[in-house]
Amino acid sequence: MTEAAIEKENKEIAKQYKELLRISYQSLTDEDKKLIRSAFDIAVDAHKNQRRKSGEAYVFHPIAVAKIVASEMGLDAVSIASALLHDVVEDTEYTLADIERLFGETVARIVDGLTKIAHLKKDMNISQQAENFRKMLLTLNDDVRVIIIKIADRYHNMLTMDSMPEHKQVKIASETLYIYAPLAHRIGLYNIKTELEDLSLKYTEPEVYEDILGKIEESKEEQQAYIDAFSGVISDSLDKENLNYYIKGRMKSIFSIRRKMKVQNVSFDEIYDKFAIRIIYKSDRHNEKFLAWKIYSIVTDHFTPNPVRLRDWISSPKSTGYEALHITVMGPKGKWVEVQIRSERMHEIAEKGYAAHFKYKHGNQKEQGIEEWLNKLQEALENANTNAVDFVEEFKLNLYSKEIFVFTPKGELKSLPKGATPLDFAFNIHTEVGMHTRGAKVNGKLVPLNTTLQSGDQVDILTSETAKPSQSWLDYATTARARSKIKSSLREEKKSTAMEGKEVLRRKLKSQKINLNEDTINKLVVFFKLKTSLDLFYRVGIGAIDNQMLKDFAASYSNAFITFFKNKIKRTPVPEDIHREEITTKYDTLVFGKEEDKLEYKLSQCCNPIPGDEVFGFVSVNDGIKVHKKNCPNAISLQSNYAYRIISAKWIDSSQEEFTVEIMLTGIDNIGLISEITEVISGNLHVNMRNINFSTDGGTFSGRITLVVKNNAILKKVIDNLKRINGIDKVSRI
Repeated sequence: MTEAAIEKENKEIAKQYKELLRISYQSLTDEDKKLIRSAFDIAVDAHKNQRRKSGEAYVFHPIAVAKIVASEMGLDAVSIASALLHDVVEDTEYTLADIERLFGETVARIVDGLTKIAHLKKDMNISQQAENFRKMLLTLNDDVRVIIIKIADRYHNMLTMDSMPEHKQVKIASETLYIYAPLAHRIGLYNIKTELEDLSLKYTEPEVYEDILGKIEESKEEQQAYIDAFSGVISDSLDKENLNYYIKGRMKSIFSIRRKMKVQNVSFDEIYDKFAIRIIYKSDRHNEKFLAWKIYSIVTDHFTPNPVRLRDWISSPKSTGYEALHITVMGPKGKWVEVQIRSERMHEIAEKGYAAHFKYKHGNQKEQGIEEWLNKLQEALENANTNAVDFVEEFKLNLYSKEIFVFTPKGELKSLPKGATPLDFAFNIHTEVGMHTRGAKVNGKLVPLNTTLQSGDQVDILTSETAKPSQSWLDYATTARARSKIKSSLREEKKSTAMEGKEVLRRKLKSQKINLNEDTINKLVVFFKLKTSLDLFYRVGIGAIDNQMLKDFAASYSNAFITFFKNKIKRTPVPEDIHREEITTKYDTLVFGKEEDKLEYKLSQCCNPIPGDEVFGFVSVNDGIKVHKKNCPNAISLQSNYAYRIISAKWIDSSQEEFTVEIMLTGIDNIGLISEITEVISGNLHVNMRNINFSTDGGTFSGRITLVVKNNAILKKVIDNLKRINGIDKVSRI
């Protein structure tokens, strides 16, 4: 770079720093400014020779993250300093000890939580990304600010991914959808969560993203006109009550519109609630609820409400701390529209989440949802000694869950995720209650422990000192806390049984004149086709491995040939794993059809890909290469946890191969309709039908047809031609 360019860049860095101080949410003390300045100076020095993929100085990234932390999340000076330093230990010569010496223990702990696990051994059974997630999530035991800063870091990375190669964009976007967007939602950062979802869709399904974005842009003027018309009807009535308020419209996110299109199997134009209207009013805490219902009354005086779409999160706030009154009314032009009624305090909590929640907390008021969730989460994390992927899956269980509200026998209100059972309720009350549950009553009636609870249920847990968790409880429990406690108890019981089993095994082998040592244990594990020595001891302890089975082992023990053979079996997985790594690195494109380098593969049944679909290969541990569609329901999880086992794949020539695919049709039941359908498919397009199934009800029909096609282009042609038949409403691939 020239001196002029360097000077210009330095001026821009200084400008960004001043902007950071200006937008800081809280009024900073002199000590705060000193802390931030020191962190800024260290960040500039540490990253002075580093540049991002885009070519800009790396230090712009930590400054941008700190600005997000300050302005959009409203965190304190310690958080801002930690954000400035978040990549220093991972990417530069500075150590964690340096950070602690310069900035103290709190900043060092946060920076440590933000630093990825380095030099993790690459293993087909270990997900490095899941291990990094686990490390980050475990810091919730110490400081939730780690998670918030990490979300800000990910948000800025998502905003600046255009210069990255496509496979990295897809990997990062998948991770974001898999863990960061749900986390942002759970901490109450709804704006950030929405942005993360939309940006993820931009890279995982770019064509879909651009299509919906274009349609939203086209309808903006129409939407604004509708909001103005709605506001005009109610403004006079609100003004007469001397309310201090404002009305704004909010377009539903691209991601949420896409989700509705998929779930409801409809087009963009068929989504009726593409935007919501917010009425935000000023009020002191004492009058908030009264004024919310007053505004509700005024709105419903003018527009008919949908009685099943009323949500009162003021009386019972969400566990994220979210409060508002949501109603759906029949608005102008006969359109359903969602109206959200919030005070300014509620609005700020909805926008800034966790930080705003604590700003408004006074004494023993109701903003306890987030604290309760964090406390329960921390308790669950204390027992987190499962593998990393299972850990993250358990953690994710309750991130996006809708809530129900149930009552204790004394009338106390408890919040649980939708789908919760009496067992979840028991562990929500107290761990000891959960551990000794022997039954449950719901609304006075004895019910099974796997009963799904509904809002308004009164739940009474029956306990016994002799009751204890069983393996079947994992089928009943849905919350991360309950499942974690049950697994912990089962592990302890298994360890205890295994210790007894080990002594039993030692005695029984001694009678066969065999010593129980490491070599013998390894041979026993191979002989009985088990995974670990713990499994071996446990199975002996419960009697699953009996005397005769051990005699069979003893008979083989002295046979040198069999011993050698079993050792060969034992060593087999090692070269197999190496071979898979060679496949992963050697073939950057997986080719199908007539290509000479054709690899063995299987089409995954979760998404049933066919030629023409956008696909990728996944190197599984026991089942070779599995091919998935890029928009497969499991794609996000695979890309997030096992990116190093993904092989890019494309169809070259599949003209000699045929694939089965199922389509669904709905419409009006006309005479001769099936004849027309079969004529189009078999007569005109010469496509074979393997199965056809139709049913009628009240003049309408629905049907499924299994087709045999060579590629996606032929399938699309079939669907397009079927849609032209009079009476057919929808045709879609299943």
